[in-house]
Amino acid sequence: MLITLGSPPSDAETESWYGVVAAAHARDLPASVPERSRVETEGKLRMPPVGGRSLHLAAVAPDGAYEGVASLVLFTERNNRHTAFLDTLIVRPDARRHGIGAALWAAIRAELVAGGRTSVSTVLELGGAGEAFVDSLGFTNVLPLGRYLQRVRQVLEGIPLPAHPALPDGLRFTDWQGVVPDRLAEAFTRAHEPLSDLQRGQLDERTPCWDTDRIRAAARLVEERGGTLFTSAVLDTNDADAVVAYTEVALAAPSDVRAVQYDTLVVPSHRGRGLARAVKRHHLERLHELRPGIREISTTVADDNRPMLAVNEALGYRRERPAGVFRTKL
Repeated sequence: MLITLGSPPSDAETESWYGVVAAAHARDLPASVPERSRVETEGKLRMPPVGGRSLHLAAVAPDGAYEGVASLVLFTERNNRHTAFLDTLIVRPDARRHGIGAALWAAIRAELVAGGRTSVSTVLELGGAGEAFVDSLGFTNVLPLGRYLQRVRQVLEGIPLPAHPALPDGLRFTDWQGVVPDRLAEAFTRAHEPLSDLQRGQLDERTPCWDTDRIRAAARLVEERGGTLFTSAVLDTNDADAVVAYTEVALAAPSDVRAVQYDTLVVPSHRGRGLARAVKRHHLERLHELRPGIREISTTVADDNRPMLAVNEALGYRRERPAGVFRTKL
């Protein structure tokens, strides 16, 4: 039997969902990858993403136990209403090979077709059960990725850089947690403009317009889901403190030891000056001061993004496992 979780889901629904996620993690991912926290799971179930709404489905056994779960993000912004993102489709390991994944996919596909969506994408590890399953459904890997890991203490102790990386004259660092301060909001928004022009290759999802409201909403969402967003930026004091580079790292739950790297960006007029490496190194030190319990930072980088791969390699990131963005047309 398939059910749609409540909005918001009950504590019992959340606990049953988390049981499936935890069991699959233990079976499918290396032991070195920390288990997704219950805080993160509950946050994603209760709080929809910015620019979208979520549909959460569960396959329930006769005894009431969840055998499989699926989450679909249906974009609500005008330029992305033709597509969607399959955030989760997981079957409990001891319930696999019984058609549960197929039933969940059939329900997801019906929802997509009924809403006039023409494609859907998802992110998967390569070589596992998930890739084999989506291959059978007609998904193809349209953006090869790598998942990379930085071990905080090894980098801070092992890379011979000054405690506070030198910046060119007229530039300085600044930092904040959560939503961008009002005094920097407009400058931070302008620094996001290159994202709006980003080419996404074969992906059907178009880059949204990063205005101030969206930037603030995205930061609040991290907090509302139980996490914290940490940002470091480089300001140009010769240009009214314009933001010329920034980097962001999120901690999904207070007890997590692995944080996630979000965007790192240098505005076009300041590229080639080493600012990406400098701001990421500075940010790493500030993050370690604020949250010394964070041992690792993970990130995902497209295989063809050579500039960011080079920056990350210089800062101690090492490839952990391959992944990809998979897409199918409906």
